[in-house]
Amino acid sequence: MNDSVSEATAGEETADAVVEAEDDPAAPAPLNVARTATGHPDVDAALDRLADADHLATDGHVEVYEDAHRGLRDALTALDTRPGPPAPSRHPSPGAE
Repeated sequence: MNDSVSEATAGEETADAVVEAEDDPAAPAPLNVARTATGHPDVDAALDRLADADHLATDGHVEVYEDAHRGLRDALTALDTRPGPPAPSRHPSPGAE
């Protein structure tokens, strides 16, 4: 057998594998959900992480979802730790009655 025949056979096998993967209902399929950036880098990064699930089999989705959830939870927690405006005083100002 010469090299040109073996290369052609290998190319056909690769093409057949691609067609079979496209026809496989269990193969990963991108959802192509459009997302608008929030302007908050931590939140956007967590939401971008969800796109990784498009390329994984279903059993790999849990890790991606948990990671995105952790990132969103951390972003919300960070909002609670930021210094904000001072809380209003509970004691009346001198001269205010």
